[in-house]
Amino acid sequence: MSDKSVTVRLTQAHDYQFDVHFGDGVPPLRSDEPPPLGQGAGPSPMQLLAAAVGNCLSDSLLFALRKFKQQPEPITTEVSAEVGRNAEGRLRVLGMRAVLTLGVPADALEHLDRVLAQFEAFCTVTQSVGQGIPITVQVFDAHGARLK
Repeated sequence: MSDKSVTVRLTQAHDYQFDVHFGDGVPPLRSDEPPPLGQGAGPSPMQLLAAAVGNCLSDSLLFALRKFKQQPEPITTEVSAEVGRNAEGRLRVLGMRAVLTLGVPADALEHLDRVLAQFEAFCTVTQSVGQGIPITVQVFDAHGARLK
């Protein structure tokens, strides 16, 4: 049973370029395939998938820290998608790696161990995508110390 649904509408602009309409006053986003199929005039579907995973993880980490009235800003996140061929020879995203970096040193944040242990469980997109694509998540502080 669903709590709600999310709908986007895509309208072909030209060849592989589509305008993605989100509704609710959100400006549309132009997507495109990279050459040789498209012209690279916008993010590709794989880039949008990586962005969705990274955005959701960043939001979940920020939300979990702010619940404890912590200020980790600015958080930066980089997501890499490994693309390769499956058994049928078709291109697929075989795995993803997300690296989140806090904008402050770890010792400036309280309850960090608790947050790091649970924030991923609240990330709707990553938990959904992760059922079909392995996703590894790492978190670093502003000094480069690996926290997770």
